[in-house]
Amino acid sequence: MTLDLDTLRPYPDAGDPDSRAHDAADRLLLDESAEARQGVARREIAVIGDTFGALALACASDASDGVVRVHQDSLGGERALAANARSTGLEASVASLPLDPELVRDARVVLVRLPRSLEALRDIAGLIAAHAAPDVVVFAGGRIKHMSLGMNDVLREHFDTVDVSLARQKSRVLIAHGPHDGRDPEPSAARLRIGDTDVEVRAFGGVFAGAALDIGTRLLIDNLPDTIPGHADDPAVDLACG
Repeated sequence: MTLDLDTLRPYPDAGDPDSRAHDAADRLLLDESAEARQGVARREIAVIGDTFGALALACASDASDGVVRVHQDSLGGERALAANARSTGLEASVASLPLDPELVRDARVVLVRLPRSLEALRDIAGLIAAHAAPDVVVFAGGRIKHMSLGMNDVLREHFDTVDVSLARQKSRVLIAHGPHDGRDPEPSAARLRIGDTDVEVRAFGGVFAGAALDIGTRLLIDNLPDTIPGHADDPAVDLACG
């Protein structure tokens, strides 16, 4: 079957009848990848960065045999995918996975919503090149206002060719073939001096500020009290740290 994208909801749903769980970039990604997905089993498809599950569920509805593997950085995205999968009867056709080798192992088609961070894209491209099938085709798309020429260069670090689709509704898709020089994501690291303490900060590509202290964290540290009530072995909880 072909999924009606308008039946999906952008969970958590505020009840706005005009809100959608898909956008022009999702639709262009599905159209550009349609021919490549013909005859490809669900187990050979991976989706990365799906906002509300529209990409993964559309791919699952058009294929059979196995599950479409999906990675979403946001827990809210995972919950939206699960809710939309239940509502469409496709809950057994998709599976949420971490950004690790099993996500893309032997995949022949990978759909990616482009992250804004080039380092995050570098992690994704390296992982696909390392573990997907040799004939994998990657369709990486987004809204033009969030894209840059640097994204083409990052994909060329791990793929022989990178083609660019025509623009449609202010969206565009980059299409990559020929994986090479793959690698698993590795966090960058930096040693920082915080007061009288040396701290090592590690961060993967998508982390805000990377392996550094952002200005908000510096402001917080500068304003912490000299002593914090409680015992030395009390747990510390950092809320909204990202």
